[in-house]
Amino acid sequence: MAEIHNYTINFGPQHPAAHGVLRLILEMDGETVVRADPHVGLLHRATEKLAESKPFNQSIGYMDRLDYVSMMCNEHGYVMAIEKLLGAEVPLRAQYIRVMFDEITRILNHLMWIGTHGLDIGAMTMFLYAFREREDLMDMYEAVSGARMHATYYRVGGVARDLPEVMPRYERSKWHDEDDVKRMNANREGSLLDFIHDFTERFPACVDEYETLLTENRIWRQRTVGIGTVSPERALQLGFTGPMLRGSGVEWDLRKKQPYEVYDRLDFDIPVGVNGDCYDRYLVRIEEMRQANRIIRQCVDWLRDNPGPVMVDDHKIAAPPREAMKAGMEGLIHHFKLFSEGYQVPEGEAYAAVEHPKGEFGIYLLSDGANKPYRLKIRAPGFAHLSAMDEMVRGHMLADVVAVIGTQDIVFGEIDR
Repeated sequence: MAEIHNYTINFGPQHPAAHGVLRLILEMDGETVVRADPHVGLLHRATEKLAESKPFNQSIGYMDRLDYVSMMCNEHGYVMAIEKLLGAEVPLRAQYIRVMFDEITRILNHLMWIGTHGLDIGAMTMFLYAFREREDLMDMYEAVSGARMHATYYRVGGVARDLPEVMPRYERSKWHDEDDVKRMNANREGSLLDFIHDFTERFPACVDEYETLLTENRIWRQRTVGIGTVSPERALQLGFTGPMLRGSGVEWDLRKKQPYEVYDRLDFDIPVGVNGDCYDRYLVRIEEMRQANRIIRQCVDWLRDNPGPVMVDDHKIAAPPREAMKAGMEGLIHHFKLFSEGYQVPEGEAYAAVEHPKGEFGIYLLSDGANKPYRLKIRAPGFAHLSAMDEMVRGHMLADVVAVIGTQDIVFGEIDR
């Protein structure tokens, strides 16, 4: 008999299931994984260092590009850290808008996750279903910010602008005749809030469709049940947060345990798993989409009844209205100073964390009293999860590595920063 040695293979970074630029060096004993060594750094863009060389208000756009499927949640953590140092009080309407868009972002993220996770494990159809709803959510992003992805909508002291009263509509073209356009514009006749309300009515049935495709599907269960099991104690030791921690049965959610903005006024539940395997984490994220839908609905109802300012009235940190800037010298000076020099933030340090779709996303900010951060450190949830890769895949088959990468919901922008 020939002597069989362990051999080492590269998984990624070109592999479609490597979710961007993950290079895993796998030591294999036949088809079984003996050791997994993740190599990161192939996407490194020095976000933290760049933010230290720019005024505070010019780095908001960099945050979108960290986890590029959870754009506004990244912005939220950053502006909250600056607001802590400034002691800025955000208007209530702006807080509700932020919470609503955080939850829209959570659904956006989970739809991308379920589509790609399904694709990785062999469920092709799931991707097409998930992207059907993502399109509507992207339209909501575009309506408030003008961009489908990198919104830069949150601002220190509130949000960039109030919700629009009209939704962009489809127009006739060589692909769509009059009847098509009328059907496509049926839910776009009112304001953005009407459009979001319509979405919250339709979305629970869509989640039911995803569950019909996957939850009891025997191939899906064979690929996820008992794979990558992590005990609650070990999940805490490894620094897991978000669905990775809740999938192991630990009921920890910053929206409930350390409420920020208006989460303490809203009614929602925290889903938790039992076994801590890939299947439980799938079920947790599915239920999170339903709960996010509930929160969005409550925000829509409140925002309809309560008009008001969406930005602080301090022109040292918030740009004056366009008319004031055009008509008065003081407004022009404020505007010029704000967009050239920015604002001084008092000396001190602050840590602000949000319950990001992937876990606890935190920003640690150190200010020396200048107009830019002295130090900025990002606590990315995916980084801690990736560090557990070796432990989660050891003893599993090569095909299960793909399932574990999918269940971690990794996006490399935030890991490589």
